[in-house]
Amino acid sequence: MKYPMMLPLLATTWLALPVQAQLSISPNLKTGEQVYKEICSACHETGVAHAPKFQDKEAWAPLIAEGQHVLTGHAWVGVRAMPARGGNPDLKLVEFARGVAWMANHAGADWKDPDVATMRKILKEADGRLDVAIHEAKEMKKEIRRLSATTR
Repeated sequence: MKYPMMLPLLATTWLALPVQAQLSISPNLKTGEQVYKEICSACHETGVAHAPKFQDKEAWAPLIAEGQHVLTGHAWVGVRAMPARGGNPDLKLVEFARGVAWMANHAGADWKDPDVATMRKILKEADGRLDVAIHEAKEMKKEIRRLSATTR
């Protein structure tokens, strides 16, 4: 190949295309406030299953300290009692990220709607969190098999 140094740039550009496509049509997607009202408020308004309540600065402080990409990535794939995608399988990651930012901002954060760079960080964090969840599920499956073998 004549320009081998271009490969990393091309790969990065290619991988970012789906994220850029979502962001480029972002006016057609839900705002953070819409996501909160339509989805997140079901748990975060009252604190169902220990969800941090909306505008509760004390409850949100340690989550905000994790950083926008960490909190969003972990929440996107499901964490503690929170289901993946906030329980809505049709919710797009950009919309979800806007909802998280909107809630965090109402509890003291100063986060922006995600741009492409932030979305890349969120995707990387979500991928890592899924790796942990998959490992935990495999370990649980081993335990179930071990217990099943002892009950025969």
